[in-house]
Amino acid sequence: MTEASFQHFAAHKTRDAATASIEWLSTVFDWRDGSRVQGVGNAWSRLHYGGDFGLVRPGRLQTAASLVFIQTKDGNTGGPNPGAFGGGATDRHLIYEGLSRVAADAVFAGAGSVHRDAFFSVWHPELIALRASLGLRRHPAQIVVSKRGRVDVDALLFNVPDVPVFLIAGDECIARHESALRPRPWVRLIPIDDDLRPVFDGLRGEEGIQRVSAIGGRFTATRLVDAGLIQDIHLTTTSLEGGEPGTPWYAGAAPPRLTAITSKQWDENGSRVVFEHCLISR
Repeated sequence: MTEASFQHFAAHKTRDAATASIEWLSTVFDWRDGSRVQGVGNAWSRLHYGGDFGLVRPGRLQTAASLVFIQTKDGNTGGPNPGAFGGGATDRHLIYEGLSRVAADAVFAGAGSVHRDAFFSVWHPELIALRASLGLRRHPAQIVVSKRGRVDVDALLFNVPDVPVFLIAGDECIARHESALRPRPWVRLIPIDDDLRPVFDGLRGEEGIQRVSAIGGRFTATRLVDAGLIQDIHLTTTSLEGGEPGTPWYAGAAPPRLTAITSKQWDENGSRVVFEHCLISR
């Protein structure tokens, strides 16, 4: 992709966010502990979100890693178009592509989330300004995990030279894609076996990535939770039923305990939507 075509893509995303009808959230409760959770925001985001957005603070030796999911009323997160679950423009532009990653050093995704036009960033002008005020680069780094190489390396996120990409790759993935990625020095292949913790520790120490927003899918999310790498989840629940049956955000054998510390709600096209920020523990 040329610089001009990426700028055209970014302009379209920004225009879409800027012209969207974003609702104002009302607060059900907010029990954040300031010693563990910090608030971020500006005048615009506080007006729409109803205060500061909570982010778990990175530890001295621990990357702050959060999950972001939307689920239907019956708890499903899978489906060809989660945008149709009922969260609407408010969830997409204020939460998913907004506050949940406005302070992130990197966005983490499984290979299944990387479609041809995938590029994970913040697009609303007010949130772009908030990110800049936090002293962060315009776009978060892109992290993709793929054990077998079932990922499209022609996807947009692999082809923006100004944005570093870290492809966490199993042996099959390296064998399949190493030659194609060699001419792209901004893409770094990181070999793994089954343990993601050394990868997170390495990215923190070598690249300064202290805050990660992980967007799924659910099997990648489960892997991160089971490895003890996730501290919290930003979870939107709509009033619509549907999605692929039997697809909760956690797909493992030992679901973690969720402790809701913030709850917000709004009406989207006449239906109630609930957003919760939950701490994750075993």
